[in-house]
Amino acid sequence: MPAGVILAFLAYASFSIADALIKATGPALSVFEIAFFTTSFSIIPAIVTKRGERWRDMYKLHHPWLVHLRCLTAISGTACVMFAFTHIAFADVYAIGFTTPLFVTLLSVLVLREYVAVHRWALLLVSFLGVVLVIRPGMRELELGHYVMMVAACLGAITTTVLRHIAPKERRVSLVGVQVLYSGIFNAIMMIPTFVVPSPEQLAILLGIGLLGGVGGLLLIQASKQTPANLIAPVQYSQLIWAILFGALFFGEYPDWIAIVGMLIVVGAGLLNVLSEKRPIRWKPRVFFFRIGE
Repeated sequence: MPAGVILAFLAYASFSIADALIKATGPALSVFEIAFFTTSFSIIPAIVTKRGERWRDMYKLHHPWLVHLRCLTAISGTACVMFAFTHIAFADVYAIGFTTPLFVTLLSVLVLREYVAVHRWALLLVSFLGVVLVIRPGMRELELGHYVMMVAACLGAITTTVLRHIAPKERRVSLVGVQVLYSGIFNAIMMIPTFVVPSPEQLAILLGIGLLGGVGGLLLIQASKQTPANLIAPVQYSQLIWAILFGALFFGEYPDWIAIVGMLIVVGAGLLNVLSEKRPIRWKPRVFFFRIGE
């Protein structure tokens, strides 16, 4: 199995724990306040692991427009995801989010000119049908959170594809710093009308979310540099397992048997997509990144 795939599994496990904490914190704080604190804290792992790069070089960019585009889509996508987590079921958020790999694959072919075998297209289609079983549009009323999450999936695909293109060429301080700076400014302004001073317990949870997101982001960027985007994307299907577990244990959300079948289809097709990869593992070390937004 490619090294990047293993790193991606670890990254998405970190994200899932952070997402559960976001859902638990959501009712007490606004989406923008959560995003402000967690994004600010998420830079800590990047600072700790900083090697040989200076923060004053943050704006020395090779692809400035693409870096700014990624910041825009990542910040917007993160706000959409946080809104969805605080308004609809845990599993529903992930199920809709798992349409992202389909869009990533399309963009990887059209924009990055990556080759995708016929059987991978078939497995992605099967995964999409599994998502349909979970959500079942037309058979139940969809809430605003469902539509917002659909927007997040599209934004996440753009973010992932742009990252795949610029990551090998940009400094890690640029990939980390520019997004954190823009996110901090945007969320600081947006949270002012509804700002609530976090309690010590809430602040500790926000710190945990940020650290998990930061560590997960470092793992994901390294994965993106070692393995093609169309192989990394299906790994996030593993989050469905976490969604069922956390939803049942902490939020009283129990999917019915049709939804469970749909999730199993999504996970099975996603894993087959990854495990059928035959390309050699690339171990060459490179620089990294930081998450948000899938």
